[in-house]
Amino acid sequence: TNREGYGMTTLKMLLKGKGHDVWSVHPDDTVLDAIKMLAEKDIGALIVIKDDKPVGIFTERDYARNVYLKGKSSLDTAVRDVMVAPVICVKPDKTVDECMALMTAKRFRHLPIMDGDELVGMVSIGDLVKSVIAEQQFTIEQMEQYIHS
Repeated sequence: TNREGYGMTTLKMLLKGKGHDVWSVHPDDTVLDAIKMLAEKDIGALIVIKDDKPVGIFTERDYARNVYLKGKSSLDTAVRDVMVAPVICVKPDKTVDECMALMTAKRFRHLPIMDGDELVGMVSIGDLVKSVIAEQQFTIEQMEQYIHS
């Protein structure tokens, strides 16, 4: 990985370690289908795809706030009615720092990565934080080796 400084890692580098898996649902799918997939895959968010394009994001938080707390039925509610749209996507050359700043400013926790028209991955705020911690750990180890040599 790139060691030019904290947060300089790009999403492309991050995806090499994390993988490119992205789980998705269609806007017409029921919220129940989406919740089942979140549980099955042990993830917190799904990309909503229509005509091969990301049109929204559905998260556990959206379910809790917009379905469960409002007394809606998971069986009768379509993902399109509770998804967050439009979806903000970034290119793989964005850095961890840039993405953390964007996610903090816009107050969301999941970021799809688009390479041209192709959805190549998704990162969560947790993925970004882990990356920064790993970089800091690497720097600390380098300093300790330097001090003890």
